[in-house]
Amino acid sequence: MNSRHTDLIRLGWSEWFEERAECGPDATLARVVAVDRDSLLVMNQAESFRAKLAGSYLYRNRLSQELPCVGDWVCVEKRPTDKVGLVHMRLERRTALRRKSAGESVDHQMIAANVDYVMIVQSCHQDFNVKRLERYLVMVRDGGAAPCVLLTKTDLVEPEVLAFQLAEIRAAGVAAPVLTLSNVTRAGVDDLKRTLLPAKTYCLVGSSGVGKSTIINQLLGRDMLPTQDVSETGEGMHTTVRRELIILEGGALVIDNPGMREFGILGAESGIGDSFPDIIALASGCRYRNCSHTSEPGCAAREAVSSGDMSQEHYDNYIKLREESALNQLSYGEKRKKDRALGRYIKSAKKDLEKP
Repeated sequence: MNSRHTDLIRLGWSEWFEERAECGPDATLARVVAVDRDSLLVMNQAESFRAKLAGSYLYRNRLSQELPCVGDWVCVEKRPTDKVGLVHMRLERRTALRRKSAGESVDHQMIAANVDYVMIVQSCHQDFNVKRLERYLVMVRDGGAAPCVLLTKTDLVEPEVLAFQLAEIRAAGVAAPVLTLSNVTRAGVDDLKRTLLPAKTYCLVGSSGVGKSTIINQLLGRDMLPTQDVSETGEGMHTTVRRELIILEGGALVIDNPGMREFGILGAESGIGDSFPDIIALASGCRYRNCSHTSEPGCAAREAVSSGDMSQEHYDNYIKLREESALNQLSYGEKRKKDRALGRYIKSAKKDLEKP
């Protein structure tokens, strides 16, 4: 590895990025720590500083998912006398955590980049939902990161309830590691700390109020992130308003996230396949090679449901996520086609105006 970049290893730099780093001689490599509208907070081996996107970068990259997000590596030009750096380039992403944009817009929204592990946080008390967990797993695996399930607020449920929830997760075919903890009793906090490796990036995702910020404060040993007291139902209230990368004392890097009310799937076929390995494995036993597992005769997946070897809910969620992903991908393709046509029209109109 280039000796100039060894100091970046603690920020998550690796040989993978080294092979793809193409910054100019006057630029420095930095990692995006936070994004505030048009301003970035970035960090290199020496300091943290503000940066903005160069006009040439914005001209070349007009889609929202092409702009830097938390976890990205960027090439920044900054002289010693400059207070704000200028970003000219974003490095290729090794992994990408994204979802369909909230609302009716059919586009990708970046959540974080270059994440090694994503911790899907659910509360044992009010928030536990296997179907939602499967949806998160699709997103995580589609982006290339490794998932981990974190069940919080174990102090609010009886041991037999927790045992039943763990059994439900395994019955759904989820093979990802599952950790449990309580921020009140601290049971499980030390186990979580032992799983966090130096120079690896972890991202916490989940609904509002499940305790993500409180977990990070527990790991930090101080209240760096704002939290609020739990409500009468035992659930916390949303406090995180932006994504931010934080370095823990042990060297692990953690990204906190605002809670997500909407979590649409867009073009995530590979993530769906990786998240439902039991159904994919059964496909080899279907009568037809291209079986859609919906209405064809001799479908091994539907037969597994009929025999009780697979739950109806698990099967239904697979079909729902696959159809949602395909429909959104079709709409996304149509949107891109219209955008390209509009771009060609504008370019042609400009040429006509420039004619003498």
